Amino acid sequence: MNPNFIEKLAGSVFFTGYSPVAPGTISSLAALAIFLIPGFENPTMMLIIISVFTVWGIKLGDKFEKKYGKDPSQCTIDEFVGTWISLLFVPKIYWILAIDFVIWRLLDIIKPFPAGVLEKLSGGKGIMLDDIVSGAYSLVIIHIFISLIF
Repeated sequence: MNPNFIEKLAGSVFFTGYSPVAPGTISSLAALAIFLIPGFENPTMMLIIISVFTVWGIKLGDKFEKKYGKDPSQCTIDEFVGTWISLLFVPKIYWILAIDFVIWRLLDIIKPFPAGVLEKLSGGKGIMLDDIVSGAYSLVIIHIFISLIF
């Protein structure tokens, strides 16, 4: 079954996944913009939202992959989740957020082990899990950086 309008809206993160240029980066920027909303950085709220979007992303990823093929660029809910994971417990200091964003995007593109292996899983699990791992790696790296600076 093809994704309906609401599923396309959510799975492509407000249709950023349909951008002809860098849909993953554009979606990650949208996730960062949402992070900047006052109060969004609350870790409890973020963990709940990350959990909900992960479960929903797996289901939506299955539908997107059936319609568009393996790990389609149209499905960018995984970038939302990965971005938010990378931002957990990170202070809202713009230069730190910029560094975090660059680290996250690089790791999402490079897909260090086991992200690259997990991406090969079929359906929504493959779509979501590589970004979860890359987001977790980004989270660790940015917190090491923060601890060295402050």
